[in-house]
Amino acid sequence: MTDTFKALWVEETTDNKYLHSIKQRQLSDLPDNEVLIEVQYSSLNYKDALSAFGNKGVTKDYPHTPGIDAAGVVLSDTTGQFNQGDKVLVFGYDLGMNTPGGLAQRISVPANWIVPCPSSLTLKDAMIYGTGGLTAAMCIDKLILMGAKPNDGAVAVTGASGGVGSMTIAILHKLGFEIIAYTGKSDDAYLRQLGASEVLHRDQINEIGSKPMGRGLWAHAIDTLGGDYLANIVKQLKPGGGVSACGLAAGVNFQLNVFPFITRGVSLLGVDSVNIPLQQKRYFWQKVSDEYYLDNLASFSHCISLEEVLAILPKFLDGTVQGRYVVDLNKS
Repeated sequence: MTDTFKALWVEETTDNKYLHSIKQRQLSDLPDNEVLIEVQYSSLNYKDALSAFGNKGVTKDYPHTPGIDAAGVVLSDTTGQFNQGDKVLVFGYDLGMNTPGGLAQRISVPANWIVPCPSSLTLKDAMIYGTGGLTAAMCIDKLILMGAKPNDGAVAVTGASGGVGSMTIAILHKLGFEIIAYTGKSDDAYLRQLGASEVLHRDQINEIGSKPMGRGLWAHAIDTLGGDYLANIVKQLKPGGGVSACGLAAGVNFQLNVFPFITRGVSLLGVDSVNIPLQQKRYFWQKVSDEYYLDNLASFSHCISLEEVLAILPKFLDGTVQGRYVVDLNKS
């Protein structure tokens, strides 16, 4: 086992700028955690871009290696829970935030952060899902547990072109739901290919303005944006509808009145994919490997090298990313 490995390296300068490079690191540079993993695949997420460009709410100290997702094989485990060579997945908790993350060929993590990779998934497939796909599955599951059914009517999906949004559309389509996709980009053909029956500009959601409620447009919704989009979705749900909220790209605050809740009985459902118990993470990985499995997974993703990450991360911040990006740590 070699003592060196490649990693994305983010350094903070004295004038509050952030420099990015691919650097050779030593195993001794990693934290002294229980399980050492050879990362074969990672994936890119909005939070990785925040970490890479100095968002101190995500990553406090630099230099740092981002990457909130990792799929690989166990090299060693001091707890004895995992055997050398076991295929495993790590996502959420502190990985890639203040613990060196999956955009590196090696990670060292606590054993209780790790989920065995379902036997029906390859490590690459698991990273096509990644945090984005798992978040999509959690959003859909919350709606279904609330009672959502395909014959209720259309489901609105915001941030439709991004990783969570595109996976949401594909899984909803597999389950028989009608989907209206809302996006700020010109991705009509792509989103219809995923399963959207209609593609509209996201700003149409906010045309309601300051009205306390609007006409019921959707049976349910999954919102990845937050801010005014989330508030105005709630105001335009049909009676008994629900919205799963999982994102904040458009803002962390929103103004809302109680009318939609007490006159239409709508539900606002929060989704956390980071700190949920490990048992639930196993449940959702099993879900995406079975009931929510997508036969055409490869069409949802772009496979890139670690070196190519440097050019892709800014797209998450300027809103031009489309679909999922899988990082092959052995690709040159």
